[in-house]
Amino acid sequence: MDSVSDVQVVAPVEAPRRIAPLWHTLLLILFLGIFSAGGAQSDHPVARNHGLVPQYISMIAVEWLIFAYVVWGLRKGGVVSVKELIGGRWDKVEDFLLDIGIAGAFWLVSVMVLAGCAYALGMAQAGNTNIEEARKLLGFLVPRTGIEVALWFGVAGTAGFCEEFIFRGYVQRQFAAISGQIFVGMVVSAIVFGLAHGYEGPKRMLLISVYGFLFSLVAWMRKSLRPGMLAHAWHDALIGMLLRVLFK
Repeated sequence: MDSVSDVQVVAPVEAPRRIAPLWHTLLLILFLGIFSAGGAQSDHPVARNHGLVPQYISMIAVEWLIFAYVVWGLRKGGVVSVKELIGGRWDKVEDFLLDIGIAGAFWLVSVMVLAGCAYALGMAQAGNTNIEEARKLLGFLVPRTGIEVALWFGVAGTAGFCEEFIFRGYVQRQFAAISGQIFVGMVVSAIVFGLAHGYEGPKRMLLISVYGFLFSLVAWMRKSLRPGMLAHAWHDALIGMLLRVLFK
């Protein structure tokens, strides 16, 4: 007969803890929803009345304010730090170059996936109708002067860091903890990401949700937000330059 000392007691696995109070997350989603709905209905008075420089500055400011709100929630939760949520380390140049390579490969694959989705949604057909629709939705963001181009790169860099931290870091991990399933966190994060871009119209919001899920995949596989931040930043920067040429 086995002795008591031979019996192995397996401790129960502790469920992942929420990284911030639930009310904090719900308030964030509520704000993003209201802000997105306002953008969808707005005629963009800042850009129309004051130009793109104040528009870009306000966009950068809003992103960093939301980032600060999320950091405040993390501190209240006391489970994970900003550094831990971002994940990964660049101890050597090779670490940075590896993330650059991962970001580049991810971006190329995601562009092909998004092109296929856009075609399925009827958004990839050539013609004046699609160009005019894009001009109507995104024309207020297109940089034209030198200072606008410089600030646009600031907008792209801010979006790359802040949005990946907010959606793939905070929202994804919070809902993975709430549900106990990382896949649920990834799906919710992607949906919230798409819904936050109301000014781009319903079809592009769906496309952005797909893009968000792809970002969630690379963050999960790499256990780091860094490649996604890099890819997100240069994607937004390139889109601005492409629209600048297209809308001349």
